Amino acid sequence: MNPVLKLLLEGGSLSTAQMAQVAGITEAEVEQHLEQLKKDKIFLGWRPVLDLSREAAAEAAVEAVIEVRITPERDGGFNRLAERISRFDEVHTCMLVSGGYDLLVIVRGKSLQKVAAFVSEKLSSIEGVLSTATHFLLRCYKDQGFLLETESGSSSRLNVAP
Repeated sequence: MNPVLKLLLEGGSLSTAQMAQVAGITEAEVEQHLEQLKKDKIFLGWRPVLDLSREAAAEAAVEAVIEVRITPERDGGFNRLAERISRFDEVHTCMLVSGGYDLLVIVRGKSLQKVAAFVSEKLSSIEGVLSTATHFLLRCYKDQGFLLETESGSSSRLNVAP
């Protein structure tokens, strides 16, 4: 496996200098591997992990998880409709899933009303969308493997009732 790709998967927060040191290659070689991974569309970019529960950041975005049931298209299956939904600026993530619905869509907007308007005016009105179920995210405790601080202190044990 590409040593830089392996480091991205295992320790994505490393700098290029740290990656070079761990992989036993030069920083220039790390940069070359990164460029090749970008060219091959494997490495699509860096992603910060943000704690949006903080007061200043909370005003920046409202997130909702939307379960979407769709009718597969002839000769296209779910792909064309999923790609169409993915093109909306409000859509942060769109995934085909198994279970009681077909797509899991994560949407971001400036307010609850903006997200609700997106669902009612844009998403649910697309031909082939059978139903949607919207769940607004209220609080995130862990994101992309990172525990987010809690206000009640950081107890290492879970409470257990007798």
